[in-house]
Amino acid sequence: MTQDTLRLGAFFYATGHHVAGWRHPSSEADGGLNLERYIGWARRAEDAKFDLVFLEDGTGIRDGNLRSSERTARSAHFEPVTLLSALAAVTSRIGLVATTSTSFNEPYNVARRFASLDHLSGGRAGWNLVTSTTDAEAANFGTDQIARHTDRYERAEEFVDVVLGLWNTWDDGAVIIDRASGQFSKPDGFRPLNHRGKHFQVRGPLNISRTPQGQPVLVQAGSSGPGKDLAARTAEIVFTANQTLDEAVAFYGDLKERMARFGRSRDDLKVMPGLFPVVGRTESEARAKFDALQDLIDPVVGLALLERMVGGFDLSGYDPDGPVPELPEAEGAKSRQQLMFDLARREGLTLRQLYLRIAGARGHSQIVGTPAQIADEMEERFRANGADGFNIMPATLPGGLDDFIELVMPELRRRGLFRSEYEGRTLRDHLGSRPPAQPAATPESPSGA
Repeated sequence: MTQDTLRLGAFFYATGHHVAGWRHPSSEADGGLNLERYIGWARRAEDAKFDLVFLEDGTGIRDGNLRSSERTARSAHFEPVTLLSALAAVTSRIGLVATTSTSFNEPYNVARRFASLDHLSGGRAGWNLVTSTTDAEAANFGTDQIARHTDRYERAEEFVDVVLGLWNTWDDGAVIIDRASGQFSKPDGFRPLNHRGKHFQVRGPLNISRTPQGQPVLVQAGSSGPGKDLAARTAEIVFTANQTLDEAVAFYGDLKERMARFGRSRDDLKVMPGLFPVVGRTESEARAKFDALQDLIDPVVGLALLERMVGGFDLSGYDPDGPVPELPEAEGAKSRQQLMFDLARREGLTLRQLYLRIAGARGHSQIVGTPAQIADEMEERFRANGADGFNIMPATLPGGLDDFIELVMPELRRRGLFRSEYEGRTLRDHLGSRPPAQPAATPESPSGA
């Protein structure tokens, strides 16, 4: 694809992105633990020529105060790299991006896992790097509270350097498999990393060779200052949430300008904000679809969702029809908490109105309208340098995905904004990006062939 066309991700949230989507007849409510459902969705997205499938993840049930039926619907899902490894076998071109946290993993395991996925898929793997943000996750790993925001990002900075270094411990063409000489790999084709830092000590080399892409694509989802610095230095995709065009343009410009400090070109990173579309052939049809979803929201569930978005604070003691209270800064997802406050104040929303407002998009852009109206807003943000593409967040699966593919994609293609066929085979081919330059690993005799 050229730089004048959109990049599009299909963000699969098992029950659909609307908080009540699992209750709607256009959803396959058992999708979170049903491989055949995911295979069907992935094949739909690949047939439509999406750049990638995107999976989020968490290591705990984060909506801990929801009643059990709702909690199970939103939280029961496969570990994403395991799932994408299965999807790699039944797809051939679409990129496969999984979320894995730096907070409760080790760099060697993550490097090996995603290198394996890149090999299995023929060069279609991407790692969405996040830091964990909830105490519910921390409680599963020997501590009651997540680390402070600054400490999480300090660990993440070193974590990603180790992973990138491990991917670089093998040279291209190091594996030769020469039966005649008895040489499986070049003696100087791989080497230790010998990393010793504040958080990690990792000798290396990685026990899997250089991947088809050289290294998997790195995706980053943070929008705080440290998150933007990390993305500008290492990422090829940034997944973010911006409510207004002005906010999107400011974020995009800030992030791209930061890249120069790390010797990178602006085109080497694609900004792909989330987009929650509800599309109908007419405005009234689109509005009816959206209203039907909104009518399914349980107030307990809506308030619990908002509590998570504002940093885990208990809102049950506040009047749901009163203003959003002033709350201290969270140690969790700081940028998302601030987005919630800004949205409430800009639109004068009560607590109830705010949870209804975010029940689908969870702070990302939300468009309810016709194919032309949705394409208009996508094109406006793209042309204004507010996005390089979008991560599409269907309200339900497969219904919302099918609507977008059937109704919006033809309009995007008519405007010359999206491909009709894949032009390459790897995720990086689709993106037209380049990974950050990495220093060579420490030269030393390899540990064995």
